[in-house]
Amino acid sequence: MAHNVEKDAVTGVDTTGHEWDGIKELNNPLPRWWLWTFYITVIWSIGYWIVYPAWPLVSSYTEGMFGYSSRQEVMDRIAEAKEAQSAYLGKIESASLDEIRNDSELLNFALAGGRSAFAVNCSQCHGQGAQGFVGYPNLNDDEWIWGGKPEEIMQTINFGIRSAHDDTRFSQMPAFGKDGILERPQINAVVEYVLKLSGQEHDAALAGTGQEVFVEQCAACHGENGGGMRELGAPRLSDSIWLYGGDREALRETVTNARYGVMPAWTGRLDEATIKQLAVYVHSLGGGE
Repeated sequence: MAHNVEKDAVTGVDTTGHEWDGIKELNNPLPRWWLWTFYITVIWSIGYWIVYPAWPLVSSYTEGMFGYSSRQEVMDRIAEAKEAQSAYLGKIESASLDEIRNDSELLNFALAGGRSAFAVNCSQCHGQGAQGFVGYPNLNDDEWIWGGKPEEIMQTINFGIRSAHDDTRFSQMPAFGKDGILERPQINAVVEYVLKLSGQEHDAALAGTGQEVFVEQCAACHGENGGGMRELGAPRLSDSIWLYGGDREALRETVTNARYGVMPAWTGRLDEATIKQLAVYVHSLGGGE
């Protein structure tokens, strides 16, 4: 239906004849350059559909004239990266940990690879910065239950702690309360003695009684002065570093029900070169011996 064309008094532009609440629509066509740009993009998109994968099908997709695949491109880049790394990985696999640490190029490569492997496989429990959490050891300090030398660290990574592997590191603390080995008063007393060993506030009278219990029940693993014993995986009790907490309640829980943390064995899950890189990296964090 025809409409009356009028010019806007202010701009001199024709109106479209549409009006809403006194506001009239001006008939301003798009600039030519904009229209040509739009037409070009349409033509470009048609060409893109033809030469590149674009249209989904029932079980696949149109492959395009170029046969391009972003997935294949990623796989090719991964293959190139592996080929570039293969020389270093081969050297690491055949070298000892000391040889790796004494070769600056191998060491730098191992530290980079170990950092990456740690982020993927270990940080979920030990933290991104290896600071640890309750029940998961801090790997930055110099207190090691099983030893912090590179070979000892690699053994722990290889076989785990209380894992299903035949060669796993294994220790088991008795549940003195749960299994009825000690009565509640004896547990309270030995807890006070452990508080004394670690330099915390304690009941001196109870600690005296607890020392007798400690010597009889605990010293065989932890040492008479609470110094710990790495051969048995018995932690030091005479410092302020605690895996499960060193306050009175946490200690009472540990003595009563024991602790049984598990670390998986990584041999068979990670290749030998990756495990060596992890050992070198963890040792470099500052707490290695």
